[in-house]
Amino acid sequence: MATLKEKRTCGQRCEDFGRFVWNSDNGTFMGRTPEKWVYISLYYVAFYVVMTGLFSLAIYVLMYTLDPYAPDYQDRLKSPGVMVWPDTYGEEDIEINYNTSDKACWTKMSKILHKFLGPYNDTKQLECNNYNCTKGKYFIQKTFSAPHHTKWACPFTQSMLGPCSGLEDPTFGYNCTMPCVVIKMNRIIDFLPTNHTELPPYVNCTILEGQSNVAKIEYFPDRGVMDLSYFPYYGKLAQPTYVNPLVAVRFSLAERNTRRSSAEWSETRSATKATTNPTREKSPSTSKQ
Repeated sequence: MATLKEKRTCGQRCEDFGRFVWNSDNGTFMGRTPEKWVYISLYYVAFYVVMTGLFSLAIYVLMYTLDPYAPDYQDRLKSPGVMVWPDTYGEEDIEINYNTSDKACWTKMSKILHKFLGPYNDTKQLECNNYNCTKGKYFIQKTFSAPHHTKWACPFTQSMLGPCSGLEDPTFGYNCTMPCVVIKMNRIIDFLPTNHTELPPYVNCTILEGQSNVAKIEYFPDRGVMDLSYFPYYGKLAQPTYVNPLVAVRFSLAERNTRRSSAEWSETRSATKATTNPTREKSPSTSKQ
């Protein structure tokens, strides 16, 4: 029959731990002699030095082979997408709801557009993109001839959006029945919008529902064209001052809509669906109910 071990006191346990840390009988520190501790320390130092060197070499080779201006591999899209401002995306469509008699409501829309158009300020653009581009032609650049080893970017100024620039009308028409939306084409490196015709990419809106609610649609710049001189895009590092070309669309609502109450205006929505193809950019199709 096994005998019960004698219960050790706290002092005895502390004494055993002290003997483990330093055993004066055989001269060991935590179970090993000082000589063995030196060998183990040297081994781990050499091991981590080698591992650090291999990791650094791998990172160096990777960074050396990468092109700093464009990705080696990219999931190229057939055509870039478009974004619409004010940024009011709903569950299925783009919904632009505002109440003309509620200043706080349409002021929010105008603030969104003013913030978005900040980089397109005429003074800023003429300072950072002071280059005379040839309209109607691709701006192909094979060398880094711009300052700081970069490439030139064509200026796109806020005033090019005409009545929808926010310069003539700071409310962008949201205080009345002529609201503006701004459409931006997303960037794809080295993308050239080519087709079987000589037409540049442009924006075209079609009323899906409630055609009688919209009396007129206007585009700025003229005909909603995105000039070819803004293509191709060479990347953020190569063209740090590049800005996306824009098209502003102004909807002139039918006069009878002005007699609607505020509650009815708050329910009015602009549903937008963006459709693009490799040859031509078309704007969101818009319906007013």
